[in-house]
Amino acid sequence: MAVDQKSLAELVSFLEALPEPHILCDRDYRILAANEAYRANWVDQIEVVGRKCFEVSHRHTVPCDQAGESCPLQRSLRSGRRERVLHLHYTAQGESFENIELSPIRDASGAIVLYIEKLEALPGAQSRSHAQGLIGRSPAFLGMMELISRVAPSEASVLLQGESGTGKELVANAIHQLSPRANAPFVAVDCSGLPETLFESALFGHERGAFTGATTRTTGLVEAASGGTLFLDELGDIPLSIQVKLLRLLESGTYRRVGAPELRKADVRTISATHRPLTEMVTKGLFRQDLFYRLNVFPIHLPPLRQRGDDVLLLAETLLARLAGGSSCRRLSPEAADWLSRYAYPGNVRELRNILERASLLCDGDEILLQHLPLELVTAACTLPGAPPQYLPAQPDSREREAVSLAEQVRHFRGNRKALARHLGLSERTLYRRLKCLTKT
Repeated sequence: MAVDQKSLAELVSFLEALPEPHILCDRDYRILAANEAYRANWVDQIEVVGRKCFEVSHRHTVPCDQAGESCPLQRSLRSGRRERVLHLHYTAQGESFENIELSPIRDASGAIVLYIEKLEALPGAQSRSHAQGLIGRSPAFLGMMELISRVAPSEASVLLQGESGTGKELVANAIHQLSPRANAPFVAVDCSGLPETLFESALFGHERGAFTGATTRTTGLVEAASGGTLFLDELGDIPLSIQVKLLRLLESGTYRRVGAPELRKADVRTISATHRPLTEMVTKGLFRQDLFYRLNVFPIHLPPLRQRGDDVLLLAETLLARLAGGSSCRRLSPEAADWLSRYAYPGNVRELRNILERASLLCDGDEILLQHLPLELVTAACTLPGAPPQYLPAQPDSREREAVSLAEQVRHFRGNRKALARHLGLSERTLYRRLKCLTKT
């Protein structure tokens, strides 16, 4: 399975002529050649030729598939075909998401002997910096980002589904920014905030005199998004009477302003989002099936924060830096970081941001402590599996130790007996009796 030197030299010459970063590697992950576009990422940093690709790009000591990531080389060995994945790469300029396209090269016998790997940076996407507000490196997050990178260049309708607070508008905007429509408008429509009587007018516009109060001609949001992307947030809240008109827009690319007889052409790409179970709504007749199929061409599920592992602390670090606004950034104490990692976040990233903003306001020093986290959430942490002892109510084994423990708890909860009672699993009346009895001894 050897490659003769002449063929290898021809391959290297071919790679040098390509404008995108390319490397040539063997089946053992060793980089045999890197073109100028690739080497430019490592000027005065490291020599890449002769090293393993996973060492250079990921700082791993083992191949990607053994480090919990998808390895395009192993996938290509199994499939025998070209493979494409999205990876988080280290470069001399920092971390960035890269589209990796790996193409196998075969010898005269048909056996795969080499691979050409092409790297294409996902514009603006990084693990720590602003990736249109999208930050993370967990497998669930990377899987979502790979879907985004695949669908963005197309004109396909996208349906984003996930819990509230997972960042559906950020994902929609990222798809827009990575699409050929990036320089055109991105118009978001909050479908839950529009009453049915005004929905059609807001979406399609209206003519003067179309209804009481229509004193001027008004441009609708569809027209405002011309050439760009129309983002329909909370899709499940669109009234049935409007759904049929939206379907006509998607099927024919035309619409009418309210009060106008003529059809108008619309050039928009549609991205929709909802946290509601649309399939159930279709079954119950609350959402049109034909509209659902029109919008659900490319579904993307946004993982909840509790499924994203260490992304919590990565997000917390970034959010604290934003909250600092250029001043000294606060850090998390080990106890606060541990609790933040364990909390379930029913409100997802939005809730994490709110928790950190509140903690920053309560913190006078440079370190956010456990006591700066909302009391009701500290209480909720006690119900989580494997909660560490410092989050659990004290279990005194003597009257004296109970008195000391309660006194400490009262100080910790700053006299808030209602919150302390919830923390201890007691009623306020029972807590009051205990405190009264202990003060008599």
